[in-house]
Amino acid sequence: MEATPFFWIVFNVLVAGMLWLDLRVFHKEAHVVASREALKWSLVWVMMALVFATSLYFFMGPEKGLEFLAGYVVEKSLSIDNIFVFSVIFQSLSIPLKYQHRVLFWGIFGALVCRGLMIWFGLGLIAHFHAILYLLGAFLIFTGLKIFWIPEKPLNLETHPIILFLQRFVPLTPTIEGQQLWVRTKGWQATPLFVALVLIECSDILFAVDSIPAIFAITLDPFIVYTSNVFAILGLRSLYFLLANALTRFIYLKSAISVLLCFVGIKMVMVDIYKIPTEWSLLMILLILGGGILLSYRQGDQNCRK
Repeated sequence: MEATPFFWIVFNVLVAGMLWLDLRVFHKEAHVVASREALKWSLVWVMMALVFATSLYFFMGPEKGLEFLAGYVVEKSLSIDNIFVFSVIFQSLSIPLKYQHRVLFWGIFGALVCRGLMIWFGLGLIAHFHAILYLLGAFLIFTGLKIFWIPEKPLNLETHPIILFLQRFVPLTPTIEGQQLWVRTKGWQATPLFVALVLIECSDILFAVDSIPAIFAITLDPFIVYTSNVFAILGLRSLYFLLANALTRFIYLKSAISVLLCFVGIKMVMVDIYKIPTEWSLLMILLILGGGILLSYRQGDQNCRK
């Protein structure tokens, strides 16, 4: 069963409602998001995704429910890389904790729009050029191997081309003016919060180049691709405040993500030879991620004993 316009309308209205409640009710006043609050919201977003998957299971069939779950887990795991970048951006620009949620809110909102357009473009391209699946699969395998073998360069904002572009063409103020992205003094000036927002948006576009093709290996149903991306992105803010200071402990997580990208890349390359059942794909994805987390935990435990 394919999603009708009614499904699309209801889903987007619900997302818009959740975003409005988040901005205007639960986080109307700037405040530091404590670990307990971040954990609560992380569980809320995960539970909502599971409820949505269950709804798909009953209204659109078991296959759609499993496709959503597999896509959601893939997108959620790949979005963890964003958290490292968010942390570096906020620290480099000295953005106080209590203002970070507002920046992430607008960053997530922009990411939803950008990813929606990229999904629409990508699915349209695949519909007209089926062979592009092989290229995307090879790209994912290459990316996975690159993550595993080539160390990631640290983010240097002083020489970052986006920062240099903003400094040249956009009037900037060096001071933080509360939650404001723009202030009007001698004309309009962008605050460091706006600079952080632009960097976050651009980094998400780069991450989407990996994550969107990855879900194409799970399903080409536009509704499943879109909704799994949306749920993964919506829960990213609370996950950031929960894990930003703890991610360095998961030393094998990047290796697990590289294996995951290689797996979905191989799955995409083999699409016309053998289609791996969705339930087996979901199980494999969970084993890869669970293995990375378990190995990290055991290594951390051994280090503590030394």
